[in-house]
Amino acid sequence: MYGSFDQDAAPGRGRRRAVRAAAVTAAVTLSVLTGGAAAAGPRPTGPAPVVTRAGLDPSLVAGRGAAVGFVEQEAEHARTTGTVIGPDRSAYTLPSEASGRRAVRLTPGQHVEFTLPAAANAITVRYSIPDSPDGGGSTAPLDVTVGPGRARTMTVTSQYAWLYNQYPFSNDPDAGLLHPDWWITECSCVPAATTPAPTITTPFRPHHFYDEQRLLLGRTHRAGEVVRLTSPPGSSAAWTVIDLLDSELVGPPHVAPHAVNAVALGADPTGRRDSADALDRAISVARHTHRTVYLPPGTYQVNRHIVVDDVTIEGAGSWYTIVRGREVTLDTPAPDGSVHTGVGFYGRDAAAGGSSDVHLSGFAIEGDVRERIDTDQVNAIGGALNHSTIDGLYLHHTKVGMWFDGPMTDLRVTNTVIADQIADGLNFHTGVTHSSVSNSFVRNTGDDGLAMWSEGTGNAHNTFDHNTVQSPVLANGIALYGGTDNTVSGNLIADPVREGSAIQVGSRFGAEPFTGHLWITDNTTVRAGTYELNWKIGLGAIWFYALDRSIDADIQVVGDAFLDNTYNAIMLVSDWPVKDQVAITGVQVHHVRVDGTGTSVVSARTAGSASFADVDGRNVGAVGVNNCGSFHFTPAGSEFTLTDLGGNDGGWLAPWMLPNTITCDDRPPVVPPPAPSPW
Repeated sequence: MYGSFDQDAAPGRGRRRAVRAAAVTAAVTLSVLTGGAAAAGPRPTGPAPVVTRAGLDPSLVAGRGAAVGFVEQEAEHARTTGTVIGPDRSAYTLPSEASGRRAVRLTPGQHVEFTLPAAANAITVRYSIPDSPDGGGSTAPLDVTVGPGRARTMTVTSQYAWLYNQYPFSNDPDAGLLHPDWWITECSCVPAATTPAPTITTPFRPHHFYDEQRLLLGRTHRAGEVVRLTSPPGSSAAWTVIDLLDSELVGPPHVAPHAVNAVALGADPTGRRDSADALDRAISVARHTHRTVYLPPGTYQVNRHIVVDDVTIEGAGSWYTIVRGREVTLDTPAPDGSVHTGVGFYGRDAAAGGSSDVHLSGFAIEGDVRERIDTDQVNAIGGALNHSTIDGLYLHHTKVGMWFDGPMTDLRVTNTVIADQIADGLNFHTGVTHSSVSNSFVRNTGDDGLAMWSEGTGNAHNTFDHNTVQSPVLANGIALYGGTDNTVSGNLIADPVREGSAIQVGSRFGAEPFTGHLWITDNTTVRAGTYELNWKIGLGAIWFYALDRSIDADIQVVGDAFLDNTYNAIMLVSDWPVKDQVAITGVQVHHVRVDGTGTSVVSARTAGSASFADVDGRNVGAVGVNNCGSFHFTPAGSEFTLTDLGGNDGGWLAPWMLPNTITCDDRPPVVPPPAPSPW
């Protein structure tokens, strides 16, 4: 296969044709996106736009989270003929899973209008439409009009949304309990062991309602022009819920003229033919010639893993180069337990030494995963990648955006968007060291948004820095399960929905212990501190959970802001069966601001200790410290001790609470706090 390529390449004929074609494509696209039509457009006529970040005034979260190229506008602030739904923070409702816990519901014929706050040639719409009766999903039109132009039609879908039932969930709205031998909160019982058997209403626990879709507008529209989204009359969807609109000015396609052009090796940019083998050929040639693989603008069909090692692959940009694949059922299960495969770029297994010097940038990966099967390797990026970089990708509709099984070291993930995953956004799993995720954006994951999981082998010296995580439907925005000398800094985490919260520090899931230090610094959480369905208690925006063992590392929570907490800002908890065997000790909380709690600033439901300095709290709904300790209520006080190091303002840490006064109210009433405001 190299001979035929070299024969064309020697005189430059085939390669020049491919490069010329890519250049023409780029030029045409640039002309369409940034041509004179923008200057000739109508004068701005829309109402003043309301721009938010994580549903808040951007000034309240300045310096936190990812610096992204798009601007967020919540539908509830836009002009509409529809109905604003919410706010609501209870599970299994459409507003509870919306960014900011509100959205707009359109029936056929209704619309919502967004005024562009800046020039834009691309939009992303986050929406929900009803499931089909059989759970397979439905499709419907959504008309998009910008300025005075003609409407274009998006085909929106619920095929990647609407899960039901108990973990690992079902697509069938009429299915009975997956685990009738599990305790459930709905009847406070184990259904299989209860007589008479409780009646379980279906659909049981519907969730994961939202999806998002991107659209290039064809030209640049100026600030002030109006984007109208309309559920057209006669739509097959009884309703369409619009959560938000992101607008963006996308630059011209990237061109790599000296790279190995995958199209010249047989990759099909129309998406009609499978391009996996052509990509393998391009990677092989690039490695032999020490060049980059280039994927020009187009859609490339890939229905299996592309194994990458010692290679650089560049696309034209994630809006232009799309690698798309369907999920494929394997004839026999793979050795790792997978029963499906699908599109993904994978390093070699760590047991085989992993891959090294892999650099992926500038393309999108669109999967076709509609159910959660934890043994399946149907992630956008996987395997073990050492001394590698991932930059500027858009990962959509896979099981996990990135799942790395170590041991591996020195991976850098930057400027990447991960959306609409069935499970995690990204997971550093088992022996990942000296690696980082920064300036990346994660929205609508079905499990932890970003996780470090030290299962069996500890993770060490890793950093999650200046990322935004929004609306994880299940579990946490950022989760740390064991590890050594790790850092979580400068992140913005908003709107966790159920069975988790914004940040978790957990000794669970078979993780190795926390050792060394753990820095949790300068993060902001918004509308977190959620309700734990199984325990029937409110969590903290940050919660420490001792289950498998005690937590006793050097843990410092410094410079963080916990805003609009549904229940508590900070929780330290051990599970009831092990409450007398484990403790959480030595946590240090300094220079923290808490603006609004439905219940307490600190909830302690474990033995242990923590110290507090310069922690300001306001709009606290219940007692500042809800100290239950290990629930023995001894004459000597709680088993949890608090140390006041000074500067704690707002009256939440009163002298009479120290060091271990029992103030336990197992389930205090919730007082919804006012919206956050400048400090």
